[in-house]
Amino acid sequence: MKNLACALFLTEREDEFYEGLFQADGKTAVKPPQFKGRIVTTLQKAKEARPQIERCITIAKRALPHLKAAEQFATSADRNSEEWRAWRKSDKWNKWANAMAPVVNARRRLFAILRDNEAVRIVFDEIAPRMEDRNGGYTRVLRLARPRLGDAGTRAILELVGRYDRRQTEASQKPAFESDE
Repeated sequence: MKNLACALFLTEREDEFYEGLFQADGKTAVKPPQFKGRIVTTLQKAKEARPQIERCITIAKRALPHLKAAEQFATSADRNSEEWRAWRKSDKWNKWANAMAPVVNARRRLFAILRDNEAVRIVFDEIAPRMEDRNGGYTRVLRLARPRLGDAGTRAILELVGRYDRRQTEASQKPAFESDE
């Protein structure tokens, strides 16, 4: 289930990541996923992985206010520069470190679940801010009509909500007929 969760999060990578990558044969180029934040798996695996994925997003989402609080004490100086060393010895660094402690703890908890640094980075940098206004229900499982070839297992799409949601269109005006007037 950890690999399934990582696979879902890693589909959010930028397309530039896949440039220059080749399959094991060394000739076929690796293509980026057609739909970001969506994977196809069996229905049972999707239902089993869903709580773990939602837990990961919730952990990252709860750390976002602490991250925003720490930004006001952070410095933009390059590491080991004179300005950075002065900031490191100042009181602002202590405030920044205290504000960042819950964020570091959350990242470590996510890494303990996922065991992939890039997946943790994607959850914190891209997915959690996108889901900030939601109170849960970050994933959707859609059952596919065609079974899997080979063993006829029930296939399903496991996706993150928000990107491919149906858009509400403006309600069209009811046509006025002469008899209505």
